[in-house]
Amino acid sequence: MRALRTIVSAALVLAGIAMLVAPSSAAPPPPTVIFAPGRFTVVDQGTVGKPDVLMIPGMSSSRAVWDGEAKRLAPNYRLHLVQVNGFGGAPAGLNANGPILVPIVEELHAYIVANKMHPVVVGHSMGGLITLMLAARHPDDVKKIVIVDALPFAAVLMDPAATAESMMPQVEAIKQQMLAMPAAQYAEMQPMMAARMVTNTEGQSVVAASFAASDRSVAVEAMEEDLETDLRPDVASIKVPAMVLYANDPAAQQPDAATYEAAVKAAYKSMPKVALIRIDDSRHFIMYDRPEKFDAALEAFLM
Repeated sequence: MRALRTIVSAALVLAGIAMLVAPSSAAPPPPTVIFAPGRFTVVDQGTVGKPDVLMIPGMSSSRAVWDGEAKRLAPNYRLHLVQVNGFGGAPAGLNANGPILVPIVEELHAYIVANKMHPVVVGHSMGGLITLMLAARHPDDVKKIVIVDALPFAAVLMDPAATAESMMPQVEAIKQQMLAMPAAQYAEMQPMMAARMVTNTEGQSVVAASFAASDRSVAVEAMEEDLETDLRPDVASIKVPAMVLYANDPAAQQPDAATYEAAVKAAYKSMPKVALIRIDDSRHFIMYDRPEKFDAALEAFLM
């Protein structure tokens, strides 16, 4: 789950015009300073002057997961397609060391402020968790939020009684196992993981390729932080309009579809302005498995 943003182009054009009209001996004016993120990159698509939509993919995913939606939304929205450094073949950069999620949230805040936006923020999976974190920490940054198959504390799917503290030993064990796995075995695991998350064969290929191209250490650190982040106490404070799209896979076993739906409803019951929309016959990557339902729900919410 995928191109660097040309955000300074307008400033460079203005600087070039100023140089043309200034005397040859005059020094060019300094370029406009615009925030450049170090934790992620952004590609702009769509129509300048239209409402802003910022889209965040999930763990080990590239921005390519949003390709279908970007084509549909481009005529009516200005899109900001995020890719976390270290995922989908992007260099790890600042994400190579230390915490990842909170620094990403703070950089997203800085990016939004610097660009004077008030976007709808759409996040899938870990991107959904980041979206919740942003809305809770910086409520004035977002106009609306869309959470795609994500929970404020995903660890409850492993243990309904889990707390962030109780999960630490188990998550640490998983982390060390993944880091110690031989490269060939780790590579073989990616298509199998993708097949569990998406039924669409083309989607499986894209997801598996993105997983395989991701920096393992960044992916494992992000997994650890995701499973140890509990935003359940913060959900009630998020007062912007929100939509949660969640998958319903009748073939799912761990957890089964009914258990997962109950977890989603419990997780978001205290959010004041939330709409929960179940997408039947879909796995985790709803945008690939049921694109027509995903598109219809998203476009209706953006209006």
